[in-house]
Amino acid sequence: MHDQAEALRLKMMGNQKQAARSIAIVSGKGGVGKSNFTANFAYGLVAKGKKVLIVDMDIGMGNIHILFGATPNYHLKDYLTNSKDLWEVVTPIEDHLAFIAGGSGLETVLEWSDTMFARLIDGFSILQRSYDVILFDMGAGATKSSIDLIVAMDEIILIATPEPTSITDAYSMMKFICLRDANKTFHIVGNRVLKEQEGKDSLARLQLAMRKFLSVETSVLGLLPDDVHVRNAVIAQTPFIRMYPNAQVSKRMLSITDTFLYGEKPGTAIENSGFIDKIKGIFQKGRV
Repeated sequence: MHDQAEALRLKMMGNQKQAARSIAIVSGKGGVGKSNFTANFAYGLVAKGKKVLIVDMDIGMGNIHILFGATPNYHLKDYLTNSKDLWEVVTPIEDHLAFIAGGSGLETVLEWSDTMFARLIDGFSILQRSYDVILFDMGAGATKSSIDLIVAMDEIILIATPEPTSITDAYSMMKFICLRDANKTFHIVGNRVLKEQEGKDSLARLQLAMRKFLSVETSVLGLLPDDVHVRNAVIAQTPFIRMYPNAQVSKRMLSITDTFLYGEKPGTAIENSGFIDKIKGIFQKGRV
């Protein structure tokens, strides 16, 4: 009943609220701090007045709830299987910030029933009108199902560290995506940077490779230093941007948030490109 009432309310609102920006946060390999970035980036967006939802799509390895020190009662699959209403699987963290835990059983998307598929579309349609930004914390690396979902989203934020293996894997990840859609909007964040110039040089090489071999332009949102405050915040299960707001890494995160929201030119906005329509097309094609 709650879902139906919410859907009706949003329908009556019409186009008064723009659909949320859908952002895939990805990495070429595990262990680069992708989920930790997602949690803190979400707080940065909230600090800028945005209402944010995180959807944990790291199947079997999801840890967003741990970073928030929260325990979800239900998962996305509980909604898809019709055992719980949509808002029962949304776990609030504080005002304007919530997450949905993925859980297991989401790998076989193309084997979902028609009812599950319909609920997925209905649920995301409601959520897009209820939030300003939806962050999808994707699993590390590339699989067919994850790439299908990623290319449906408006924008992609790639997390990489300066190590050569991370940069190589990051390039491979973006190559997989570009083979499906070379017109995606790509952003890059350098994480766990020990030396500022080293971080800049690494991302510059990645940008050059993207431009030279894939004919794709990317933007660098910024660099996050390797900071002991990050480790301490993870242990405390509290995002560092909230636990240590005056730390250099927290200030950098807010700068990254500003660049994401406004770009290098203040006032620049990236329009929503129809996430729901794209995801319908992808899954319907796969189910034919």
